[in-house]
Amino acid sequence: MLTALLSVLVLGFLLGMRHATDPDHVVAVTTIVAQQRSLARAARTGMLWGVGHTTTILLVGGAIVVLKVQLGQIPPRVGLSLELAVAVMLIVLGLLTLAGDDRRVAESTARPVTIGFVHGLAGSAAVATLPQVALIPDPWWAVGYLAVFGLGTIAGMMLVTASIATPSLLAVRRFAGMNRSLRVASGMASIGFGLLLVHRIGFVDGLFTAAPQWVAR
Repeated sequence: MLTALLSVLVLGFLLGMRHATDPDHVVAVTTIVAQQRSLARAARTGMLWGVGHTTTILLVGGAIVVLKVQLGQIPPRVGLSLELAVAVMLIVLGLLTLAGDDRRVAESTARPVTIGFVHGLAGSAAVATLPQVALIPDPWWAVGYLAVFGLGTIAGMMLVTASIATPSLLAVRRFAGMNRSLRVASGMASIGFGLLLVHRIGFVDGLFTAAPQWVAR
C-alpha cells in the first residue's frame, strides 16, 4: 500500500512538471520573462507563478476532492467561464506588456502570482479528477497528491522560465535594443493566443451559444 502510494505521489510530481509546459502557461510566463534582466529573476517569476497556481489547486481542487464533486455536477458554463478568464487575462497581460514600464513589470511579485492563481482556478477541476487521484481512497491523501502535483508544477515552471530567459538574455546583451523587440513580440503573442482561446471557448466549445460543451483541461 505504502509503495503504491509513493509511486502515485512521484507520478504526481512528474505530471506537475509536465503540466507547467501547457501552452497557455508558457505564453503567460513568457510575456513576463521576456522583460527579466537576470536568470535568477526569471526563475523567481516561474516560482511565483507556480505558487499562485498551486494555491488555487489546493483550495479549489482540494474542495472538489474532499466534497467528492463529480465533473458532471459542474455546469458547462461555469467551467468554460473559468477558462475564458484565462483567455481574457492573456489579452490584458499582453496589452499591459506593450504599454507598461519594463522595470516595474520585471520586479512585480503580484503579477506572476495572480496569473498562476487564475490558471489554477481554470484547471482545478481537471487536476482534481485525474485518474491517479481516484486511486487514493483517503481524500486527505488525495489532497496531499494535489500538493505534490503543485510542487512539481513549481519546479517545472522554474525550469521553463529559465530555459526561456536564457536565449533572450543572451540576445539582449549582444544586440542593443533587443529587449524592446522581445517585449513587443511577447505582448503580441499573448494577445494573439488569448484571442484564439476566446474563439475556441466562446464559439467552438459554445460558451456564447445555447449549447455549451465543456471538457475539463
